[in-house]
Amino acid sequence: MIERAGTGGWELDFDRRMAHIKREKAKARMLRKSPWWSNKVRNEGKCHYCAISLDLELATLDHIVPLSRGGETTKGNIVISCKLCNTKKADSTPVELLFQQLDL
Repeated sequence: MIERAGTGGWELDFDRRMAHIKREKAKARMLRKSPWWSNKVRNEGKCHYCAISLDLELATLDHIVPLSRGGETTKGNIVISCKLCNTKKADSTPVELLFQQLDL
């Protein structure tokens, strides 16, 4: 593992990072097809960020800690998001997104 100063220890070489992201995206596709995801959307049914109501067709799966930042596809790192909020969040953490919204 290659570590660079100021990166919090998650600066891996490019090939390993891409392999991690590819593996985790495959897990996310499987999770979206699972009964757990259907139940989560049906029971919670709101975007984690803007609270708009969503059905299974419109709900997107968002990684709280983005895959590009070392996040994993686990039930504890997944929230329901609308497409707009998921796109705005991109590879930010929720705290960074909040700071962006507050213009800090």
